[in-house]
Amino acid sequence: MTLVRAVTIALLVLFPVAWLAPLAEAGFAMPLFGGEQISILGGVMELAGSDWFLSVVVAVFAILLPYVKTILLLGAQFGQLGQPERWLKILSAVGKLSMADVFLIAMYVVLIKGIGVGDIEIRWGLHLFTALVFASIWATWATERALKRGEVSHG
Repeated sequence: MTLVRAVTIALLVLFPVAWLAPLAEAGFAMPLFGGEQISILGGVMELAGSDWFLSVVVAVFAILLPYVKTILLLGAQFGQLGQPERWLKILSAVGKLSMADVFLIAMYVVLIKGIGVGDIEIRWGLHLFTALVFASIWATWATERALKRGEVSHG
């Protein structure tokens, strides 16, 4: 359980880094994203100026939910949540919604490259964000297993 807790704490530190990190860089200016580099936080801020609703949706699914999920997961790991099994089922579903962000970004890259609008290079932030989403899914799964084996006390 120590490894799972360490990974979960690392997620709390690394998610904010991933929000600021460049996901992709275009060989042309992208007005929607405010320039040539795309980051999660930069995209949310740019969208706020043109499409407030979409900006809120992206912020909730790419920033708020993964972070709240990680905090609640840590609470479950330390036995601070009542009915942790119920919480973990909810957290597992939230983790899958966060993975949808990665697929959405990948779809945009494929779409732009496919229609020949310009050249887009994937940057380290997309790899980091993807790895964090998978690490979060793994930590949720490992915590569920630890609960079933009685390795985590119920709060």
